[in-house]
Amino acid sequence: MSAKFIGSGNLGNEPALRQVTVGQERRPVADMRVYVDRPKPQGDGSFVDEGGFWLTVSTWGRLGEHCARVLNKGMRVRVEGVLWHNEWDGKDGPRQEIRLTADHVTLELGRVEAIHMKQRGGDDHADATE
Repeated sequence: MSAKFIGSGNLGNEPALRQVTVGQERRPVADMRVYVDRPKPQGDGSFVDEGGFWLTVSTWGRLGEHCARVLNKGMRVRVEGVLWHNEWDGKDGPRQEIRLTADHVTLELGRVEAIHMKQRGGDDHADATE
């Protein structure tokens, strides 16, 4: 099963960068957990969480490297990509999870105090979604 997904939530951990062999090449991939919530606005300007779920998000290539370098636990992000349903036999019996392979990860600016940009140059944006 796969489906396009867009959601926002808070990072539950620091993105963990690892190397995976795909065919004959090694590629970086960063995995992170995101609590995708459904905040409902209240009349006083506050919000109430109407429930949510934890989602494992994987980002590949340069996007994965950038996520691992820039994102921290607790940051609010918007993730877009393809959902995958995985099933396997674990030591305690059958297991399953829904995982997102993200094409885009965007930092939501509501809690950001400062952004430091690096100098423009090179091909940083040429293959950001590898």
